[in-house]
Amino acid sequence: MDTYSLSDDLQSDAARQQERHYYLLSELQTLVKDLPSSFQQRLSYTTLSDLAQALIDGTVYEIVQGLLDIQHLTEKNLYNQRQKLHSEHRALKQDLVRKHRQALQTCKSHNVAVLKTNQRSETEALEQRVKDEQRMMDEKIVAEMDQKVLDQQNTLEKAGVPGFYITTNPQELMMQMNLLELILKLQQKEMLSETLP
Repeated sequence: MDTYSLSDDLQSDAARQQERHYYLLSELQTLVKDLPSSFQQRLSYTTLSDLAQALIDGTVYEIVQGLLDIQHLTEKNLYNQRQKLHSEHRALKQDLVRKHRQALQTCKSHNVAVLKTNQRSETEALEQRVKDEQRMMDEKIVAEMDQKVLDQQNTLEKAGVPGFYITTNPQELMMQMNLLELILKLQQKEMLSETLP
């Protein structure tokens, strides 16, 4: 008798999963219509069906949310580092202007031309240093964000999300961004329907 109830439970569970799959697939097909036609053409029925299958238990939603949280923290941290560097540069420039002003006030008139030449050289050197440090910071930011993208691709690929694999191809990256957008929109829609009475 117990084997029949276990069998019935498995059948009803499979039916629920099949029903959820159809629902998710239908929602994805609707959401795809908002994407540019060039991406719509690349998202086959099979890809959408595989994506719906991957979304059934909600784990992918949690993974995507975790990746987004990490990305936002990284972006905030990098932004703060850049702002700190900018503040340090502003303070250095202000200190140099103050030092130059004081030197001009105490300088003998016959030394003003030499002093101004030296000050111009100091200002140019500081401007070059600021420019170099900002460029290095920007390169660091780009490298860290590129690494985050690779980490996200790797995580989603390992989670079995269709369309995700490590790539730097701009068209493939745009496709992955569109897939992420579909996942997030579907997640929002499901969360909204859960909160409605």
